[in-house]
Amino acid sequence: MHSPPETDAHAILSVSELNHSAKDLLEHAFPLLWVSGEISNLKRYDSGHWYFSLKDANAQVRCVIFNHKNKYLDWQPEDGMQVEVRALVTLYKARGDFQLNVNTIRLAGRGALFKAFEQLKAKLEKEGLFDPARKKPLPSFPKQIGIVTSYSGAALRDVLSTLQHRMPSIPVIIYPTPVQGDGAAIKIARAIQTTTKRSECDVLILCRGGGDIEDLWAFNEEIVARTIALCPIPIICGVGHETDFTIADFIADMRAPTPTGAAHLICPDHEELLHHIKTLYSRIQRIMQSSIENRMQHIDMLSHRLIHPNEQIHIQFMRLQHFRERLASIWLRYFDNRRWSLRELNQRITSARPDVSRLETQLYELDLRLRRVVIHHFDTLTSELQRQEIHLAHLNPQSVLERGYSIAYDKDGNVLRSSDQFSIGDDIRVSLAKGWGKAKVLEKGK
Repeated sequence: MHSPPETDAHAILSVSELNHSAKDLLEHAFPLLWVSGEISNLKRYDSGHWYFSLKDANAQVRCVIFNHKNKYLDWQPEDGMQVEVRALVTLYKARGDFQLNVNTIRLAGRGALFKAFEQLKAKLEKEGLFDPARKKPLPSFPKQIGIVTSYSGAALRDVLSTLQHRMPSIPVIIYPTPVQGDGAAIKIARAIQTTTKRSECDVLILCRGGGDIEDLWAFNEEIVARTIALCPIPIICGVGHETDFTIADFIADMRAPTPTGAAHLICPDHEELLHHIKTLYSRIQRIMQSSIENRMQHIDMLSHRLIHPNEQIHIQFMRLQHFRERLASIWLRYFDNRRWSLRELNQRITSARPDVSRLETQLYELDLRLRRVVIHHFDTLTSELQRQEIHLAHLNPQSVLERGYSIAYDKDGNVLRSSDQFSIGDDIRVSLAKGWGKAKVLEKGK
């Protein structure tokens, strides 16, 4: 804390200097703080400033709250109210009055409510119940809407009026429950659980009108928050005014600023839908008309290209006549060319005059020579073939077997050429010149 300014013991201060020093000392010594007490002698001046005293059983202090700070209050202080003020400790220099310059004023007990609100909010947020990923989407066109609220509240009338105006064909089920007072939170939670058991609606509106934090406190209770989180039906919360926030707003799948706003968000406007349908109908009409016109134009284009069958036959006949003339011309040229070729060949043959008798003699001699060469060649091949047959006969294994030899095979059919290929006790097969036999190895040696 600041100590009083040091002054000369013989210095003489004016009253203004004294009050100024005292004001500075007070404002520096005390931070902005909360003070609780009872309002008395409340006066509202034409300037908009409010003056009152804050007292308890043993003392009182003068207070002032200026116009630019009190105009945002949504309630009116009265004498005898227990309040809490956040104020700056100061001194009114003109009269030397000790006073509090109030920045904020609230009803006593709200501080505890706000603290409880913040603690529960932090707890549920830590558990992930505010996570947008767990929130369920609202149906675009609900088949049946449920409303959890009080029968006697104005909020219900506003919601029903809005739903009737926007989409009168959607049925509505009301799940009545008290929305403030003792036990209201438990009853709200039971009403939500009833909607889950009956499973009649595909979306719920949880709503009530505006009020003080005490009036809305049922929607800040943990039992209501957890019931909303467990409800499988999407819930839109429209509690209080646009500036009011409750725990239910954070837990619900969507928050609406007011009960009427909730009805607007969940229920499509039939006028807007009709307008949208008319717009789509007009677009479809334009598209179909454009498509029909394009096809009509295409048909016109094809009709210009279409030729009458008589004309088409005449054209084909003319083309056929042309092809026939071309074919006749080509054949004439071909025969003329062949005729000239024959004449040329005839002239060449006539000029060559071959000696047929000499050629016949030459052909006879060549024939004799060919016969002798072929006979000699076949004789040579026959001798070679006989020689190879004799050689193959010597190499034939059957010939070897005929001379008294045999061939031994192991059990896999491999020819045995060495005693290393089998062991004593192995079964072997022996092939002879005629037949075969199976044997067992009793001894072996090198």
